[in-house]
Amino acid sequence: MKTMNASGASVKADADRLADFVLFTQRSCILNLSTELNKGNVSFPQFFLLTYLSSEEYLTMSDIAKKMGHSTAAATGLVDRLEKLYYVERVHAAEDRRKIMVRITSKGTELVSKMRTEIANDLAGILAGMDEDQAESVEHTKRAIHGRAIA
Repeated sequence: MKTMNASGASVKADADRLADFVLFTQRSCILNLSTELNKGNVSFPQFFLLTYLSSEEYLTMSDIAKKMGHSTAAATGLVDRLEKLYYVERVHAAEDRRKIMVRITSKGTELVSKMRTEIANDLAGILAGMDEDQAESVEHTKRAIHGRAIA
């Protein structure tokens, strides 16, 4: 990245370019994602929940509500719909049968994997058209975001 001047204009300019990149890639990826998810009757919030579940052994309803920024009742509704589509399953905790844990099924894992591959292919096409400076800027930004542990 460029050296920041006293007013922070360089950082602002980099942030503006990054915002444009995010919006452009988001449009590209979301169009394909939307088409594929509609085939499986899965909404974006349901898909985002599946992506959370794909990286965890299981989540409780309160975990899901917290991650999704929803009430527990809304989280239960998301899980109900995904369970009917066989993308997730509920299991009881061995130590306390009142505790319900939600885990992704192989069908859910396959959907997340397929969508991740589609997104990666879209991004590869975008990145292939970048020059070295642009690619370096994207890599630097990725490391900075990862370092902040943004979920």
